[in-house]
Amino acid sequence: MIIKTTAICGLVLAAGMLAPPAAAQELIGSYAAYISENDLYNSNGARLSEPWQVLRQERANFHEFGLGDPEDEWDPFFSDRDNRAAMEQMVMNGYMDPQARANIMAGGGMVVVNIYGYGGVGDYLDITAY
Repeated sequence: MIIKTTAICGLVLAAGMLAPPAAAQELIGSYAAYISENDLYNSNGARLSEPWQVLRQERANFHEFGLGDPEDEWDPFFSDRDNRAAMEQMVMNGYMDPQARANIMAGGGMVVVNIYGYGGVGDYLDITAY
């Protein structure tokens, strides 16, 4: 299942002419991770209720707490706490396929996350959950 969160881009009409398109988004990072039981609970032991919380906790477990799973890959972007907070917002504001949401919330599966943006700033994510 593909979860695709995107920023909405549009063209600006000014003086009867179309403005040039914004710079193309580039892949700024990618990783695969296993959603384990540890990822389904926050640091206080409370069960998380939203997939963006689980995805953020998984990255915090990997980068901050040393609780990664053998299948988890390092990424260059979400080691930063602020970027993990931005990740949560990108997922929360985007569309999520109901089956992918269920897969993440159940745990025991893999996610592949591609981070797109420009100049090292994340804008949207392509997430596959299986």
